[in-house]
Amino acid sequence: MVEVEVYTNKGCPACVNVKHYLDRKGIDYVEKRLGKSRKTDIEFAVRTKNSKKIPQVFIGGEWIGGFDDVVRFDKAGELDWRLGLVNKPKVGILQKIIRFLKGEKY
Repeated sequence: MVEVEVYTNKGCPACVNVKHYLDRKGIDYVEKRLGKSRKTDIEFAVRTKNSKKIPQVFIGGEWIGGFDDVVRFDKAGELDWRLGLVNKPKVGILQKIIRFLKGEKY
C-alpha cells in the first residue's frame, strides 16, 4: 500500500469524516495535526499552495484534496487503485478521452 497523509485540525468535522472514510476502507494513514508545530504548518502551506481548507489528503505524495475530493475519487473508481487496494484498470484511448473530458484523473 502507498503512504497516505492527512492534514487535520482540532474540532474539524470534515477531518473526522475523512479519517472515518479511510478507516472503513482499512487504510493506514499518518495524521498531521496543524497548529501543533510550526514545521508542520509550513509544510502544509507549501504542499497545498497555501490552502485554507482542511482536511487535505495526500496519497503516495500526490495531493488529492479534501474530504469531498476523496469521495469524488472513490465514486469515479480512482481511489482504490491509488490506495493500492486494486490494480489500476486498463483504459483504452477513447475511454481516456472521455475520462479527461469528465475531469477524471486516469
